[in-house]
Amino acid sequence: MMKKDILITVVDGQGGGIGRQYIDSLRKELPPDLPVIIRALGTNYAATANMVRAGATDGATGENAIVKNVGKADIIVGVVAIVVPDSILGELSPAMATAIGKSDALRILIPFDSCNTRIAMLSSGPLQLFIDRAVQMTIQRIKELS
Repeated sequence: MMKKDILITVVDGQGGGIGRQYIDSLRKELPPDLPVIIRALGTNYAATANMVRAGATDGATGENAIVKNVGKADIIVGVVAIVVPDSILGELSPAMATAIGKSDALRILIPFDSCNTRIAMLSSGPLQLFIDRAVQMTIQRIKELS
């Protein structure tokens, strides 16, 4: 029996497309009886709205919302740029990146070449492959927490 709801925060910017894809994929794999909250945290309203439409439980927008909520999270998901200050065309502030980096949550970072930062991976592939792997990692962590 789980002690509390598991809070998954999904951080995205610009149009929220990758966060939307992740949330949609996670919802398809997640058993409906798990007490999980998927919180969409957008750097702008469009990103948040897109992720909420994909099935996030709730959402919030902007620097303060991201800084406040990642500290409460059990799992944080986003592209690698969410830990790089001034990334996502400047939408990801240093305060956001710092809060995400300092959080005790498990960070699941999806490789995406958007912040001039590369991850040395053993394989390459389409974005959906990495999103699917992030979903698997999330479900594994939920099992560990339950």
